[in-house]
Amino acid sequence: MGLSKGTLTFTRYRVTGEMPAALAEFMDSQIKLFAFRELSAGTDEKALGWTSLDNVLDTDFEYANYSLGDYYVFSLRIDRRAVPPALLKLRVLKAEKEFREEKGLKKLYKGQREDIRETVKLGLLSRAQPVPSFQEICWSVSGKWLLFGTLTEKVNDDFKELFKRSFNLSLLPFLPWDADSLPNGLPLPGREFLTWLWFKSEERGGSIMIPGTGDSEVIFLQKIVLESGEGEYSETVACRGLHADLEEGKSALRKGKKVTEARIQLGAGDDRFEFTFKADTFSFQSLRLPVPTDVDEEDRDGKILERIYLTEVAMKTMEQLFALFLEKRLSPQWESGEVSLMKKWLGV
Repeated sequence: MGLSKGTLTFTRYRVTGEMPAALAEFMDSQIKLFAFRELSAGTDEKALGWTSLDNVLDTDFEYANYSLGDYYVFSLRIDRRAVPPALLKLRVLKAEKEFREEKGLKKLYKGQREDIRETVKLGLLSRAQPVPSFQEICWSVSGKWLLFGTLTEKVNDDFKELFKRSFNLSLLPFLPWDADSLPNGLPLPGREFLTWLWFKSEERGGSIMIPGTGDSEVIFLQKIVLESGEGEYSETVACRGLHADLEEGKSALRKGKKVTEARIQLGAGDDRFEFTFKADTFSFQSLRLPVPTDVDEEDRDGKILERIYLTEVAMKTMEQLFALFLEKRLSPQWESGEVSLMKKWLGV
């Protein structure tokens, strides 16, 4: 994810459940209990567990180095053994041929083929080297939210399951809307929001007034992805350009498509951020933070806390922009106000 340096990509969750009264002691016990352990020799395909943020080999968590003020920061390590499909196919064909010749058979039954395939796979797995992956975690205790450093669905599923077993707490996707309270005409609020935000970013030359906060700078950069429909019936258009103001994109809007992804430059006060925003999941990818000028590079804790603070600024600003959108979207003046202005912007 990049808590120490680099860009950040993360899935955001709400942490739900009853927090234990002696949280520090509970956390220390559980994070060590479910710390990463190496795959043993054999055919196990996966091992996963917690490690230190700074040293992925540290599973002892000396001096509670996962605790940082109000935050817990640590990593998930997953080791996977896998057999390349092409290799498995070739070895299975060879094993089937040898079995037929040995038994004097012209063909094999389904059960025989399945047994041979499983035997070959287990043999290959026992010799395969596990491939490790590491994902960073930032857990805000008081805020009851958590950032997990990947958007990959399979890894997120593994993470949520281990988190539940470790801490007896559940993780729900963070979305700044309650689907049950939205009108039926707003099935994909993230897409409508990002489409509206593109229009709004050009209405006043990139400046958007957030009530109670002031102007925020929003500029769409380099890439915009638009889509209509869902699943197998979806149609996607990807537009690329210096300012992504390509006619192809606006033409797609005129045909009813909505923005599902965009590269955005965001200004909040004196801070400038750049990231790819995923509308359906309200997720950030490759978030580039401002470079702090008053943090000692040798101060590990201070540097991480500053980066967490800046990440919160970016998240909060996008939430404020969404709240502004939702207020307008649910207003009786939506059609006569924003929709009318958007049509003029599109030349409809």
